[in-house]
Amino acid sequence: MAYFHELSSRVSFQEARLACESEGGVLLSLENEAEQKLIESMLQNLTKPGTGISDGDFWIGLWRNGDGQTSGACPDLYQWSDGSNSQYRNWYTDEPSCGSEKCVVMYHQPTANPGLGGPYLYQWNDDRCNMKHNYICKYEPEINPTAPVEKPYLTNQPGDAHQNVVVTEAGIIPNLIYVVIPTIPLLLLILVAFGTCCFQMLHKSKGRTKTSPNQSTLWISKSTRKESGMEV
Repeated sequence: MAYFHELSSRVSFQEARLACESEGGVLLSLENEAEQKLIESMLQNLTKPGTGISDGDFWIGLWRNGDGQTSGACPDLYQWSDGSNSQYRNWYTDEPSCGSEKCVVMYHQPTANPGLGGPYLYQWNDDRCNMKHNYICKYEPEINPTAPVEKPYLTNQPGDAHQNVVVTEAGIIPNLIYVVIPTIPLLLLILVAFGTCCFQMLHKSKGRTKTSPNQSTLWISKSTRKESGMEV
């Protein structure tokens, strides 16, 4: 979520789209109400008291490629910029108004007085594409070094209207890698310290061997010497 306190720093729809794509993402597309609720909770955390964040709508990836349609077919002309086929919509009352407004924002005006459709929070509104707003990007999950094990978890049981959800488990090997790699410098440091101590102990041991008084450095001549005053 890119939020700008300064109005002059906010961007148009196309600028927001390029900003997301430059970082490997796309402007937000929403597949269902569960994803909508997730974004709402993230925005609520973003705008907690004391954060200094207040009014400011967010571009999402829904837009319309056409000129001036005002007929009843206009809402059906909107499409997602990332190619998603999702038909989920969360329009504010009397939206979209169509005409020259072709790009869609998610309302975020907590200080505004409520309108006919209630507070201007999280519902969608079409706006002119050159208007300046904040924006929300969407990214693919990161790929782990080893292939994940996918286990399908079906939520569309009788009485459940949700779609299928795939739960991905990364496995234990990547986790071990993340634990072992940071310890390599410590292991190297321990090995260097151990080697240094062994070298110093060996060096001192050799010094004592050369100069130890316990080992005689005297020699005894094989020939007998006669000394004065002594009898042999």
